Amino acid sequence: MGNGMHSFSAKLSRTTHALAFRRTSRLMAHGQYASLLLVTPSTRILIADDDRDVLEALKLLLRSEGYAVETATSPAGVIAAVGTGDFAALLMDMNYTRDTTSGTEGLDLLQRVQQLDATLPIIVMTAWGSIEGAVAALHRGARDYIEKPFDNTRLLHLVRTQVDLGTAIRRSQRLESENQALRRAGAPQLIAESPAMQPVLRLMERIGPSDANALITGEHGTGKEVVAGWLHAASSRASRPMITVNLGGLAEGVFESELFGHTRGAFTDAKADRVGRFELADGSTLFLDEIANLSLAQQSKLLRVLQTGEFERVGASRTRKVDVRILAATNADVRAEVAAGRFREDLFFRLNTVELHLPPLRERREDIPLLARHFLAQFATRYRRNVTGFAPDGMRALLEYGWPGNVRELAHAIERATLLAEGDLVRAADLSFAPVGGGAPPLDQMSLEEVERVLITKALDRYGGNVSLAAQALGLSRSALYRRLQRHGL
Repeated sequence: MGNGMHSFSAKLSRTTHALAFRRTSRLMAHGQYASLLLVTPSTRILIADDDRDVLEALKLLLRSEGYAVETATSPAGVIAAVGTGDFAALLMDMNYTRDTTSGTEGLDLLQRVQQLDATLPIIVMTAWGSIEGAVAALHRGARDYIEKPFDNTRLLHLVRTQVDLGTAIRRSQRLESENQALRRAGAPQLIAESPAMQPVLRLMERIGPSDANALITGEHGTGKEVVAGWLHAASSRASRPMITVNLGGLAEGVFESELFGHTRGAFTDAKADRVGRFELADGSTLFLDEIANLSLAQQSKLLRVLQTGEFERVGASRTRKVDVRILAATNADVRAEVAAGRFREDLFFRLNTVELHLPPLRERREDIPLLARHFLAQFATRYRRNVTGFAPDGMRALLEYGWPGNVRELAHAIERATLLAEGDLVRAADLSFAPVGGGAPPLDQMSLEEVERVLITKALDRYGGNVSLAAQALGLSRSALYRRLQRHGL
C-alpha cells in the first residue's frame, strides 16, 4: 500500500508540474521569454514519456524555440521513431510502467537506442530523488540528465548544447569517412586549418564530386597540384588516374603532339604512333599546369577541344572524341592577361567554371607548424632518421621566415633539415635559410647553387611572384626558370 501511494504521489507531482510547465511554455510561445538561439525547422527532437501532459508541455516549449518535435509514449514507440527518423536529440523518461520507479526500463531503452544510432545525443529525465538512476544512465552513454520538476532555462540549455555537440560529432564522422574514402582513392593529404584556407576547403568540398572545370590560382609552390589531385579523387572519375601536363615546360613544336598525340611519320622524329594526354585522360581528369604560358595559337587549339571534346592526332584525319574534366592552374593573373590581350577571354571562361585561389604560406602561418611536423615525419621515415620534432629556435625560425617558395619550399627545407639534424630535434642551425631580418652569408661564402637560389628568390620577390618578369630580368626563358624553380624547391 505504501509503495502504491508513493507511486501515485510521484505521478500526481509530475502531472501538477506538467500543467505549470505548460503555462510557462505558453508564455514563451507568446514572446514573454526571449529565445537564446535560433535553430532550423529541420532540427528534430524526439521526446519520450508516458505522461501526455509532460509531452504536451515539452512539445510546446521546444516548438517555441524553433525545434520540430515528435513524441513517443513507450519504449517500443521510441525504437520505431529512431529506426525511421533522423533526430538531433532524444529527451527520454526513465520509467514507462506506472507501478515502477526503478529506471530499469530507461536503461534498457538507452542501450537499444544506442545500438540503432550511436551518435544520437540522449538526455534522460528523472524524478527528483532518483539521481542514482541518472548516474547509471550517464555510465551507459547518456549525454546528460535533468530532474523533474524541470527548470525551463536549464532544459533548453541542455538541449541546445547536446544538439550542437551531436551535430559536430556527426559532421566530424562524416568528414572522416569522406577522408578515408579519399585516402583509399589516392587523394593527396591536405593540411590546412588556418582561417585563410577555410573558404578554399569549403569550395573544394562542394565542387569536388562534380564534373565542373576549375581554375586553380596562386603563387608557385602553394599546392595547386595537390588541390587538383584532391578534386579528382573526390569525383566519380577517381577510379582512373589523373593525367598531368606542365604547359610551362612545353616547347612550341611539341604542344600538339603532347596533348593530342601523333601518327607514325607525321614529322621527322615520329617513329611510332603516340597517344596524347587528352586520349589518356578520356573518362578521367586532365590537369593543365601553368595554363597562362600558352601562346595565342596554342590557346585556339585547346579551346576547340574544350568546346567540342574533339581533336585529331598530328598527321591523322580521323576525329577522336573524349570525355575529360579539365583542372587548370597558374600563378599568373589571368584576368590581367586577358585585359592585355595575351589570353583569350573565351578560353578563360571555359576553364573558369569555378576559381580556387590558394593563399601564399605567409598568409596562412597557422599552418606552418602542422605542415612542418607532417613533412618531418614523412622524411624521417624515408631517410630512417630519428628526428622527432623541432627545438624552440627551429620552430621560431620557420615561423619568422618569409617563404617565397611557399609550401614547396617548406617541404624542401624540412627535407634538408631532416638530413642535417645532429640530434632528435631540428634546430635553427639545421635550416638552410636566414630568418626575416637576418643577414644572408656573403656571396663569396656561398656555393654556385646557393647564389643562383638567392638571385632567383630576389627576382621573384621583386616582381611579386610573376615568373615571366623574373625570367626576363634574369635573362632566362620561362621554361628554363621553371626547371630551376623545381630544382631549388621554389
